[in-house]
Amino acid sequence: MKGELLLLPSVIFLLRMVCGCPEKCHCHTASNSVDCSQQGLAEIPPNLPPQTLTLHLQDNQIHQLPAFAFRSVPQLRTLNLRNNSLSNLAPGAFHGLQHLQVLNLTQNSLHSLESRHFHSLSQLRELDLSSNNISNLPTSLRGERWENLTVFAVQQNQLQQLDRGILESMPSVKLLFLKDNLWKCNCHLLGLKLWLEKFIYKGGVTDSIICASPDTWKGKDLLKIPHELYQPCPFPSPDLESSQVQQPASAHWAVSRPPESHSVEERDHSECELKPKPRPANLRHAVVTVIITGVGCGILFLMMLVAAIYGCTYAAITAQYRGGPLAQTDEPEKTEGKELFDSSPA
Repeated sequence: MKGELLLLPSVIFLLRMVCGCPEKCHCHTASNSVDCSQQGLAEIPPNLPPQTLTLHLQDNQIHQLPAFAFRSVPQLRTLNLRNNSLSNLAPGAFHGLQHLQVLNLTQNSLHSLESRHFHSLSQLRELDLSSNNISNLPTSLRGERWENLTVFAVQQNQLQQLDRGILESMPSVKLLFLKDNLWKCNCHLLGLKLWLEKFIYKGGVTDSIICASPDTWKGKDLLKIPHELYQPCPFPSPDLESSQVQQPASAHWAVSRPPESHSVEERDHSECELKPKPRPANLRHAVVTVIITGVGCGILFLMMLVAAIYGCTYAAITAQYRGGPLAQTDEPEKTEGKELFDSSPA
């Protein structure tokens, strides 16, 4: 009996070696899933089963992902890295995961992302980057293959702007989560507003975008700010561009012109900010004005028509009145002439 008890740990160890399940993980052969959550791991565990489809690594202390971090699980479909301490992702961290569909990176310490992080994730359907410190999504993300992405989440970050082209490269997205960022509602965010309105019209679902700045729109919903209050962002003037080109060539120019260049920059910044304008006229008031104007014109037309009819009638009556007596006075003269003609000697 004691021999059997002593043999049991050896059997378990051999089974782990055969199955390739890491020491602090639980492997489920039926579902091809590996659960390594809440184990205090500081790195990706080795010896993961190559047939793994789902890998749970949430609630650990993983700080970084090296290149080819998941080369041992090329068939992976779902990867959960929520609530770690990730601050650095190597450009090829997810290289080889051509079948990955769900990637959860929430509640980490990511500050920035590069397009190289997602080069091989052509089958990705859900990408959750919420609850990080991301302040910018590079425009190079527009060149990635996001055809299959249906869920995109970046709420609770430090984003002030979001390039519309990134969202346009996600034609299949249905759920979009953007709230709790530091949205700066100026002219640069107008493109995002227009895209979101079209996205919602087509049946997409998104949460609210609350402006954090400027003070005029702080606390306001981006989608509820009228289009008329937005102005196109000013293009840099040719004089400013030529001055920027000439600036490195002349030290004297660079020393003598800083105040003006600073004022130009402040002026462009002030022009870019949203400025409240007088609210447009109410449509109901405009309709009432048109109706009143039409009624007035109609009454004036009727009065002119009545005057014309009255004038014509009066003229006809006057002409008839004047023509009657003349006919009567002419008739006796004719009869008298006839009598005189008859009384004359034969």
